[in-house]
Amino acid sequence: MAERFGSVVVASPLGTPGAQRGLLFRLAQAGRGVADFVSQKPLGAAGGAIIIVFIVTAILAPVIAPYYHEDFVAAGRLVPPGSDHLWGTDHVGRDIFSRVVYGTRVSLVVALSAGGLGTTLGGMLGLASAYKGGVLDAAVQRAMEVLLAFPVLVLAMTIVAVLGASMVNVIVAIGLVLVPQVVRVMRAQVLGVKDEQYVEAARAVGATDLRIMLRHVLPQCVAVYLILVTAHVAWAIIVEAALSFLGVGVPPPNPSWGAMMSGTTRSFWEQAPWIVVFPAVALSLAVFGANLFGDALRDVLDPRLRGTSYGARGA
Repeated sequence: MAERFGSVVVASPLGTPGAQRGLLFRLAQAGRGVADFVSQKPLGAAGGAIIIVFIVTAILAPVIAPYYHEDFVAAGRLVPPGSDHLWGTDHVGRDIFSRVVYGTRVSLVVALSAGGLGTTLGGMLGLASAYKGGVLDAAVQRAMEVLLAFPVLVLAMTIVAVLGASMVNVIVAIGLVLVPQVVRVMRAQVLGVKDEQYVEAARAVGATDLRIMLRHVLPQCVAVYLILVTAHVAWAIIVEAALSFLGVGVPPPNPSWGAMMSGTTRSFWEQAPWIVVFPAVALSLAVFGANLFGDALRDVLDPRLRGTSYGARGA
């Protein structure tokens, strides 16, 4: 099917019956895939639903939250949960529900960005070092061993201290501390693939190393890459909250779940426990949902990895 604009005839890519049938077929396949995932991995589907709820909350924060996260409400400070303030107010008179809702943005932006950065950088380093071998592989592995010698929080705090406190620097710091484990996992995956016959065939016909790595080796590691991303998103949420709790995370006025549980807030725990409880519940749910979804995704994409863990090392 084509559309006429004056003397010009423009073909509509979805106008032909064949294209429409192809689109409907792909949509039906995607729908069946989602339905199969839900039926086979109900806990994983529940985890995915939790993450979707948090993503929607982050996007619609100005609509969902009754107040801006820095607004001081007329009811005053340390107001208990009730009809006027669903989750109460904090020690300076800010609505906790609104702050937790806006804090979802900070946690998801940091977690997704840091998880993606760490997994991508680590994946590329692991791919290159395993494929090339030799001096490059030895140098990369020794560097990763040095980084692995430091606890996650200590290394992240050091990087933030050097770069300065900002959301971007927190993302960079968390992403970098996730790199070493990704390098080791991807290296092991590539070592099992690079000597396969189809790789040797590509090498025999004159394909460059870069083309072989990107075209033939990397696609075989996509399942592991996706598993690593989901695992490290959950860990990035925890590390960001821990950094904010210690006072070296995302700086004010950006609301952070970890910061809501730290600082002067701790002086009011016994008097007003809701100040800590609701940010802690949001943090726990986000991590729980990401872990459930990541475990289910691991089992579906690569059943050989069932029961293994690709989470970051202990802090």
